[in-house]
Amino acid sequence: MNEDKLSQLRIGSEQKRRPARSLWLIFLGVLAVVAVAAWFAWPRVSDSIRVHVGKNEKDGVKLVASADKGAGAANSGKAVEQSGGAGSNGAAGGAAAKSDDAVLTTSGYIVNRERIELSPRFLGVVKWIGVRKGDAVTNGQVVVLLDDAEYRARLAESEGQLDVAKVGVAKAELDFRRAKELVEKKVEMQKILDDAELQVQSAKAQVKQIEGAQQLVKTYLDWCIIRSPINGIVLEKLVDPNELVVPQSFGGTRGPSTALISVADPKDLQVEIDLNEADLAKVSLRQKCRVSPEAYPDKVFEGFVAEIAPEANRAKGTLQLKVQIKNP
Repeated sequence: MNEDKLSQLRIGSEQKRRPARSLWLIFLGVLAVVAVAAWFAWPRVSDSIRVHVGKNEKDGVKLVASADKGAGAANSGKAVEQSGGAGSNGAAGGAAAKSDDAVLTTSGYIVNRERIELSPRFLGVVKWIGVRKGDAVTNGQVVVLLDDAEYRARLAESEGQLDVAKVGVAKAELDFRRAKELVEKKVEMQKILDDAELQVQSAKAQVKQIEGAQQLVKTYLDWCIIRSPINGIVLEKLVDPNELVVPQSFGGTRGPSTALISVADPKDLQVEIDLNEADLAKVSLRQKCRVSPEAYPDKVFEGFVAEIAPEANRAKGTLQLKVQIKNP
């Protein structure tokens, strides 16, 4: 009875053999895993290029710093090769997506290198303003006129005083000649001649004083004419006619304006970037860069690092970087 049960539980020799196909499948699977691991572990040239993607792509511009392939250094100064034909504005179609030679990719803001706010030199009232926001202006163009009625009145007053002073000089010279004749004839003492000579000098000095005051009034009249100092675009119009303006703020929120208009040159643009301190070693002055505006992602403009802030922002842990666009 027991022998029958043992014979039923015994496994035959033909059942102990494992199918050959299962062994081959296991072997091929192990070989595939080893091949994939070897492909990822094999060193390549592109592994020496580190790329950092900026956190805020909504900032409006993407900056790509270039370097020598395989060198991994940010200050090599190698020119960036762009695909497609470059247009007259320095842009190359389809080159924005290329970052195979980049050591750093970040984002920032396109700004004017210089923003000039035109302010009055004295307290005054706007008489006329001849530009609007977005208008083009040229160097020396009259953009604002201040009320000059007071200074024209002062100029007329100084002209009258100057005429009176010139009459005083003529009278003093006449008295001097008469005193000289009397002294030569020994009719009067030498003191009379000396006093007459001093009167001539005093009258001439008074003429110079009035001429100086008159020149000051003319200067104020010239300051009533506000001209653009550059060729550029009006970024903002800050006042309207009949509005009071002052050269400086006296505090408060409802005081008069301290600026008339702001202008900038649209052909002189920079990119302001807040660079992480950890990426500072990848950037150097005069390093070549590529700038891709978010509004035109298919265009790339050449630039270079023009300024690196001497100190970091402790609150944000960043360093301000400015990239000059060569041909905006």
